[in-house]
Amino acid sequence: MKNSRRTAISMALCASLLTLAACNSEPDSSNMSADDPTAEELANAAPPPAVPMIKASHTYRCKDNSLIFVDFMTDDKTANFRSAKDAPVVHLAAPEAGEPFVSADGATTITGSGDEISYNGQTCKTG
Repeated sequence: MKNSRRTAISMALCASLLTLAACNSEPDSSNMSADDPTAEELANAAPPPAVPMIKASHTYRCKDNSLIFVDFMTDDKTANFRSAKDAPVVHLAAPEAGEPFVSADGATTITGSGDEISYNGQTCKTG
């Protein structure tokens, strides 16, 4: 019993060593070309734009007594909107800073970014 177990372990060890010995220890050079056609273009490329971060988060009470939640971003062209605290985020975008923020489907529009905004035509205030 002991000999058969030792033999099985020895054979498994030999098989694993043979498998590892078959591996090539040199690095794969198939993708190590010195003449990258886009190397110069990449070296001269401008850095990617910074991802906008949250600049201000506000809770607004609207004229109909509903609450909305808006996160304004640092690029002044994007905002995240929620119609309830646990509602999914709706991304809003403005073509230029200072213009109204609009959702991709056009269903949500926010004008302004301070203590008083307009949400789909109704006035909403912080505090």
